[in-house]
Amino acid sequence: MKTKRKNWHSAHRSQLTPSQRIADAVAATMGSWRLIIAQSIVLAVWVLLNVVAWIDHWDPYPFILMNLALSFQAAYAAPFIMISQNRQAERDRHQADEDFRTNVEAEQRIEDLQKHLASIEVNKLNRIIELLEGRSGLHLKIGDESHERVADESSRCAWRSGSLAQLQQG
Repeated sequence: MKTKRKNWHSAHRSQLTPSQRIADAVAATMGSWRLIIAQSIVLAVWVLLNVVAWIDHWDPYPFILMNLALSFQAAYAAPFIMISQNRQAERDRHQADEDFRTNVEAEQRIEDLQKHLASIEVNKLNRIIELLEGRSGLHLKIGDESHERVADESSRCAWRSGSLAQLQQG
């Protein structure tokens, strides 16, 4: 009963358009520790170089150019991240549907197995009852014969007792 299916995730990845792949790559990069650490280092160096002024101040204290660059980065990255999140939600819905279908199939298989096991149990019990009834019939036959023997012995004993009683009286 094995069914050959392609892994859902690999099937889903193979259907991605180039723009969706780019959106996923940008979102994965923007949400990585690697980028956060690298960006933190760049910002610290930026501030340090502009405060210490070893070189000419290209962005003095309120750091307007740095704020502009960060705003541009956020505005540029936000649509990529939203596209990726929407696709993730779609992927999650599809995965939930696949999980539900798998669970229904598994439930059906379990019910079939339970029915099969129940029928095996009923067949075993019926066989045991048949065997016990066969033995009971045999026991009844043996019991009847035993009762006949006991009755014969009892009548003999009674005859002997009666004979003995007559001899004693006589």
